[in-house]
Amino acid sequence: MQRPRNERRGLVYTVIRSSELPPSGRGTVRFEGEPHGSAVSFFLVNNLPGEGPDLHKHPYSETWIVRSGTARMTADGKDVEVGPGDVMVVGPETPHKFKNIGTGAERLEIFCIHASPRMIQESLED
Repeated sequence: MQRPRNERRGLVYTVIRSSELPPSGRGTVRFEGEPHGSAVSFFLVNNLPGEGPDLHKHPYSETWIVRSGTARMTADGKDVEVGPGDVMVVGPETPHKFKNIGTGAERLEIFCIHASPRMIQESLED
């Protein structure tokens, strides 16, 4: 599909419709920046209580922005609770994970921004 694009004075923009972003499982959407000329990638997570990724790390920093819900973030072996509006940053090579600790049907909506045009992840759990 041809994407809307504008080039002027070295500035380029690309519009990617949400319907074009591939699902990554369990209500999560994945955006890899490299094919679109972006220096960042991200997951838009929409998880049910108890859901979240296993312990892993990246060779670059990751920034989380919580839009709704409550999560227990684990970074370098320490737990911290975060909620709507909170921002957390973890440095390169830092083991981390998170889990939706909401109750009932409270979903966790969180942006996981990777400081890389493509996602590189090393799993640290079996």
